[in-house]
Amino acid sequence: MPDYIRFKQQIKKKTGIDLNLYKEAQMRRRLVSLYEKRGFQNFDEFSKGLENSQELLNEFLDRMTINVSEFYRNGKRWEVLDQKIFPKLLSQNRKLKIWSAACSTGEEPYSLAMVLSKHVPLSSVSIVATDLDENALSRAKLGIYPERSIAEVPEEMLKRYFIQDGGSFKVKDEIKRTVTFQKHNLLDDPYGNNFDLIVCRNVMIYFTEEAKNLIYKGFSKALREGGILFVGSTEQIFTPSTYEFESEDTFFYRKI
Repeated sequence: MPDYIRFKQQIKKKTGIDLNLYKEAQMRRRLVSLYEKRGFQNFDEFSKGLENSQELLNEFLDRMTINVSEFYRNGKRWEVLDQKIFPKLLSQNRKLKIWSAACSTGEEPYSLAMVLSKHVPLSSVSIVATDLDENALSRAKLGIYPERSIAEVPEEMLKRYFIQDGGSFKVKDEIKRTVTFQKHNLLDDPYGNNFDLIVCRNVMIYFTEEAKNLIYKGFSKALREGGILFVGSTEQIFTPSTYEFESEDTFFYRKI
C-alpha cells in the first residue's frame, strides 16, 4: 500500500531505521495494532502523530523492538556458557571483551555478568550492552524486574545479586556496574572489533534473510579469531562457514 511505503520512507528519514529490513507482514500487523489503539485511521495519520509526539514515537520504538526477555533464558545454553565457553575464552584472555547485542531490558547482560562472576572477580567484568529502544535501555539501567523475569535464576545467584522489594527484584549495584548500556541500531550503526564474545539471541527472527546476512557478517568482523557468537534457540546458522564461523556447540559459533 502506498501509505505504508511513505511511512517507511519517513521513518528512515526520522530515525535511521529501515523497516524494509524487517519481515513486512509481521511488522505491519504490529504497527497497525498500535495506530488503531491510539485512534489513527492509516499510516499517513500515524506518521503525522509521530512527528508531534515524543511519547508516541517512544511507544512506536518499543512496539517494533519487541522486548520479551528473562534471566538465564534457555538454561541449558547458559550451563554450556559457564562450563565450556567461558573457561576456554578465559584461558586465552583473562579480561574478556563482551557485547550483548539487542539486549532489550537488560536481563541478558546481567545474566552474563553473574555467570562470569563464578570465574573472575566482578571488578574485571566489563560488558557493553546495546539496543535500539531507549525505553528498554532506561528500564535496563534501573535493573528492577518482576518475579516472572527471574524464574530461571539459580538460587545462589538470586541470593547473592538480587534484593527483593515486594513483588519486584532489584539487581545489586555490583552487577549493574559491570554493564554499560548504549543505543545501537544493528542494521545501521558501526560495530566494534576484537570481541571475545558476542551474544545476540531471539531477535534475528524478526529480520529478513538479507538483514540477517548483513548482521552475521558484521558480527564475524567484530569478533577476534577464536571469538564466540552465542545466538538464540530459534536462530541456528545452517552454513556457518559463509561467515567464517564453525560450530563450537549448539547455538555457539567460533570465528575461524
